[in-house]
Amino acid sequence: MPDKELRSYKLYIAGKDVEGDGWVYTVSARSLLEDVFTSVSLKRELEQNPDSEAAGHPYVVGRCAIAGDASIDLATEAAAAAAPAWAEVPLERRMRLGAMFREELIRREEEFLDILTSEAHPLRLARWELSCMKQIYSDESLYWYRQRMHTEFEHEGRRLIVRRQPDGVVAFNPPQNAPAPSAALAVLALMAGNAVVMRAPRSIALSTMWLMRDVVGPLLEEIDAPAGILNAVCSNPKQTLDRWVASPMINDIFYIGGSEEGLRFQESCVANGKKPILELAGNDTIVIWKGADLKRAAEAICESFYGSGQICMVPNCVLVHPEIAEDLIAAVKERITLVKPGYPEDEDVLLSPVRRSEKFFALLAQSLEHGGQVITGGQRTEVDGTVSDTGVFLQPTVVRVDGLAGARQHDIVRSETFFPLLPIVVPQAVDAAGDDELLNAFIDFVNSNEYGLRNSLWVKSARVMNAFVQRVVNGGLLKINDSHIGFLPYLPSHGGTGLTGGVYGEANYPILKTSHIQGVSIAHDVSPHEAVFGP
Repeated sequence: MPDKELRSYKLYIAGKDVEGDGWVYTVSARSLLEDVFTSVSLKRELEQNPDSEAAGHPYVVGRCAIAGDASIDLATEAAAAAAPAWAEVPLERRMRLGAMFREELIRREEEFLDILTSEAHPLRLARWELSCMKQIYSDESLYWYRQRMHTEFEHEGRRLIVRRQPDGVVAFNPPQNAPAPSAALAVLALMAGNAVVMRAPRSIALSTMWLMRDVVGPLLEEIDAPAGILNAVCSNPKQTLDRWVASPMINDIFYIGGSEEGLRFQESCVANGKKPILELAGNDTIVIWKGADLKRAAEAICESFYGSGQICMVPNCVLVHPEIAEDLIAAVKERITLVKPGYPEDEDVLLSPVRRSEKFFALLAQSLEHGGQVITGGQRTEVDGTVSDTGVFLQPTVVRVDGLAGARQHDIVRSETFFPLLPIVVPQAVDAAGDDELLNAFIDFVNSNEYGLRNSLWVKSARVMNAFVQRVVNGGLLKINDSHIGFLPYLPSHGGTGLTGGVYGEANYPILKTSHIQGVSIAHDVSPHEAVFGP
């Protein structure tokens, strides 16, 4: 259990706290903005000498034990040993875990938000992340999951069952930008009847270990789940993934990360008999048609800059009807003033610090070389918004791209950037002769996106709306006149096609993705001969 003075997590294996091979320390995100030298020095000193008095410094938030090869394998073995007994637990009992998890998140909301802000999540975004988790485990969503896990029919003297059975042991690899909210999806895999091994990212492990060890672990004990169905280790990614892929005890690997790395990992999984469940990059398109509510459309567009664009499901590219382009750009420029840098605990902050920002400027320069025009932004700033060559924040940046046909020559249009850098593509006369051609061109543009996470449309015309709903096949989620990033009951929270989900990509309900369909027929007084040849 964590110390009172300092959150301290050992490895969590088979229901026990297990010693690791050293520690990684978390210093608060605020401290890195206030005094980066002291923060880095504290972290280095503590990782060399865990008994140092530096552990008492107010900048130090917590620590997590590091797993080596033996501990990684031990966690896998514990999960494999526990999986059969958990799979036999009735579905109704396993489904209880979802509602219990949601209730515990609500009860410990302030504690969770405090940990997320210490890991550089702006408070407003941390609240949004928590609201998303609540929606995934809402009563409506849990009801929907339950209906798909087990259905029965009566047919000609038979009880017919269509059910989903657990895959076995599911390993989770959450990303560094949002590890705990992503790790929360493991509860759905548990509800499906699987055992879980969780890898907490070494660079940002605290929230994931807290969620697994202090929240989910006790809930499993409460429903008498076998020890070992949940294991959590903080470890090196390549070291861990290599061992998971090679292990005959791992059935599925839930991988969240970049597309290039993820698609290579997919090949490795398939070659080794593992089911890859991929949540990769997104390069979402938001389309604004004439007649749309531009004020609200601008609100949705500016979601692109939340967390400095370091969220996979934010809008990455805007297509706008040319008749309203100037008005939309003006509305976005006005709305963008509300997207500010600052300390993560501050209520009005939406931007996060950006590491390795050199690529941002390279992408911006490439777009300008192809004719892009900066509408607003394009510079580094300090925490107070002051423009500075040494600032760790980037201004929300909008680039106008004229012409639909050549838009994907701009890297910021073609690919996910993971920066607060948004192109607004304005078609020209040569792109379409009239609205019907333009509508077709917009739909073709959306469907030809190599990525396929989310798409959204702002529109008044029922005809245009229906055309999008009927003809947009790319992506895991299509939203009309709504928040692009908001979560809703019943609808999928994750998943997509193309470079977002790999060759098996589609909308992702983890409780379904980590299970498989099985049919059952229980006959009463049925002749096999007559069943085949008739009476």
